[in-house]
Amino acid sequence: MMEPLMDRPLLAAGSARDRIVACCSYGALKAWLPILSWLPRYRLTWLKMDLIAGVTVGLTVVPQALAYAEVAGLPVQYGLYSAFVGGFVYCVFGTSKDVTLGPTAIMSLLCSYYVDRDPVFAVLLTFLCGVIQTSMAILRLGFLLDFISYPVIKGFTSAAAITIGFGQLKNLLGLQNISQQFFLQVYDTFRKLPEARVPDVTLGLLCLATLVALTFMKSSLGPGSDDLPVHVRGARGLVWSFSTVRNALVVICATCLSYSFEVYGHHLFTITGQTSAGLPPFQAPPFSETTPNGTVISFNEIVLDLGGGLVVIPIMGLLESIAIAKAFASQNDYRIDGNQELFAIGLTNIMGSFVSAYPVTGSFGRTAVNSQTGVCTPAGGVVTSVIVLLSLAFLMPVFYYIPKASLAAVIICAVTPMFDYRVIAKLWRVKKPDLLPFLATFLLSFWQVQYGIVAGVVVSLGMLLYDVARPQLKVRDHGVLVVELDSGLRFPAMQYLSQMLFSKALTASSHRSVVLDCCHVSGVDYTVVDELRDLLRQFQQRGEVLIFTGLSNSVLEVLLEAELPGLKHVESVEAALQAVSGTPSYN
Repeated sequence: MMEPLMDRPLLAAGSARDRIVACCSYGALKAWLPILSWLPRYRLTWLKMDLIAGVTVGLTVVPQALAYAEVAGLPVQYGLYSAFVGGFVYCVFGTSKDVTLGPTAIMSLLCSYYVDRDPVFAVLLTFLCGVIQTSMAILRLGFLLDFISYPVIKGFTSAAAITIGFGQLKNLLGLQNISQQFFLQVYDTFRKLPEARVPDVTLGLLCLATLVALTFMKSSLGPGSDDLPVHVRGARGLVWSFSTVRNALVVICATCLSYSFEVYGHHLFTITGQTSAGLPPFQAPPFSETTPNGTVISFNEIVLDLGGGLVVIPIMGLLESIAIAKAFASQNDYRIDGNQELFAIGLTNIMGSFVSAYPVTGSFGRTAVNSQTGVCTPAGGVVTSVIVLLSLAFLMPVFYYIPKASLAAVIICAVTPMFDYRVIAKLWRVKKPDLLPFLATFLLSFWQVQYGIVAGVVVSLGMLLYDVARPQLKVRDHGVLVVELDSGLRFPAMQYLSQMLFSKALTASSHRSVVLDCCHVSGVDYTVVDELRDLLRQFQQRGEVLIFTGLSNSVLEVLLEAELPGLKHVESVEAALQAVSGTPSYN
C-alpha cells in the first residue's frame, strides 16, 4: 500500500536566499509532485493490484459516464471525454491512492442548470472552474470550504438525489418533451404517464431489479476467510466480481437485447442514438460561440450566462472531492494535503477543457470500488483512463444501441444512497437548531440549487454569528457577582455583555462589584477595549470595582497597552473575591 504522503515542508525563518533554496529543494518538489514520493519505491506487487483496481473501476466508469452525460443534458460522448483526463493528472499531482476523478451525479446536475444543453458552455465552464480551483490552491484558500457546514452538505445532496432520480423517470418510462425545472418536471411526468412505452418500462424495471439484487448480494457476502472450501471461495469471488461491475453488466446485456431487436427492424426501446466516434480533438476551449443563425455569443456574454455556476460548481467540486479523500485517507491510514488536492482537481479541469470535458470531481462510489479492490497507488487511475480511451476509440458505434432506460436505472441506483433520511433524526437528537440550515438548503435546492446552498450557508453563518454575539454567561452570586464567559469575547458580544452587567450590577437596587472570569478569552479587539473603558468608568462612578481574572498574556498585554483607567486584574476568582472583601492587593 502507498505510504503516507508527506506534507509540504515548512520554511524556516531565514534569509531570502535560504527561502529560495528551500523552495527549489527536492522536498519542495515532492510536495508539488507527489508522484516522486511513491514512484521510486514502486513494486511489481503494486502493479498487479493497480491493474486489477484500474480495470474494475474502468468497467464501472464507462456506463456511469454515459449516464451522467444524460443528467448534464449533453451528448453521451461528453461523459467519456470527462472521464479519462483525471486519471493521468491525479496520478502525478494527487495525494490519495484511492480517489478517482471524473463525472459525478452532483456535478452533472449542477452543470445541467447552467450550460443549457450547450457543449460550448460546458467546456468553457470546465476551463473557468479549473482556473478558479487552481487559484484557490495556490492562494491556499481551502479554508473557505470550512464555512459550508455538514447540514448544508446533507441538505444539498439529499435534494440532488431526489432531483436526479426523479429526472430519470422520463427515460425509464420512455417519455419525451419533459421540462427541466423540477416542479414542472414532476407535473409533466405525471401528466404524460399514459404515454409511457411498455418496452422501456419493462426493460428499465428489469435493469433496476438486477442492479438492486446484485447490490444486495454484494452487501450480504460478509467477510471472507481462507479456511473456506475452494468452491465456496470461488463462488464468493464470482458474486463479488459480477456485483462490482454490475453497471457494465446491465448496460451490456440491455444493449445486446436492443441491438437484436434493431437488427430485425423492431424499434422497441428508446436508444441513445447517434454519437461522435473516436477520441476528442485536443484544442483550446472555445471562448465564444457562433449559433446556427450566425449570431456570435462573446466570452463576456457566456460568463454572464454562467453566472452563479462559476461560484457554486468550483466550490461544490472541491468540497465533494476533498471530503472523499479525507474519508478514505482516514479509513486506510494515510494523510492527504488539502491544498494539493485542490490543485490536482483544478488542473484536471483545465486540462479536461482541452478535450471537451465538462467539470469533474471525486466520485465516492468509484473511489470505494478502487479502495475495495486493493489499489496501491494513484497509478490505478491511469489504467482506468486507458480503458475509457479504448472505449472512445473502438466502442462508440456500439453505444448507439444503448437503451436510455438502462442508463436511467444505473443513475437511479447510483444516487439512491445519497439520500440520507436518517440525518433528520440525527440532527433532531443531537442539535435541533441544525435542522434550520438543512431544511433551508433541502427545500430551496428544488427551486434553484445555488439558492439552496446560499440559503443554507447564510443560515449557518447566522447561527454562528448569534453564538458569537450572545456568548453563554455563567453568573454566580457571592455578594459580589462572578461572571464567567464560556467562549471568546469579540466586538459583537460586547453590547450584550455591557447590558447584562448594567442590569445585574449597576442598575439594581444595590450596586455590586463584578469579577469577570476571562479564562476562556483568547483575544480582544479595539471595540472590546473601548467598551471596557466605558464599563470601568461606570463602575468607578458608582464606587464599585470590575476585576478581571484568568487573563491570558496576549489579552493582558493589549489591555495594558490601552492604559485603561482603573484596570484591576488578579490570577484567580478566589483572589478576586478576597481582594473585594478585604484589603485589595491588585496586580
